Amino acid sequence: MLVRAARYFVVGGISASVDIGFFFVFAKLLGFNYLAVATIGFLIAVPVNYLLSVRFVFTSGARFKPLHELALVYLVSSVGLGLHLTVLYAAIGVLGLELMLSKFIATGSVFLWNFLARNYFVFRPR
Repeated sequence: MLVRAARYFVVGGISASVDIGFFFVFAKLLGFNYLAVATIGFLIAVPVNYLLSVRFVFTSGARFKPLHELALVYLVSSVGLGLHLTVLYAAIGVLGLELMLSKFIATGSVFLWNFLARNYFVFRPR
C-alpha cells in the first residue's frame, strides 16, 4: 500500500497542479469568484486524476466496469469537493487568508480523503 500511496501522491500532485493552475489564472489573475472557479477546476482535474490513476496507481475493472468506476470516482470526488469548498470558504471568507494559500490548504486537506476513498471503495479488489 505504501507504493500505491506514493504513486497516488505523484498522480494527485499532477491533478492538483492542473486544478491550482486553473484556479490561479481564473480566480487570482482574472478575479472570477473563487468558489465557482474551484468547482470548474474540480470538473477538469477529476478526469485527469482518473486517467492517471488507472494507468499508474490502481487496477481498473477489478471491481466495477470502467464507466461505473468513473461515476464512483466523481461521487467520491464530490464529497471531496464539498470539503474543499468548505475549507476554501472558511480560509478566505471567515479567516481572511490569502487566496492561493487558502487553495493550497484546501487542496491538501482533501488529499487523504481522495486516496483512501479510491483505494478502499472504488478500486478495492473483489
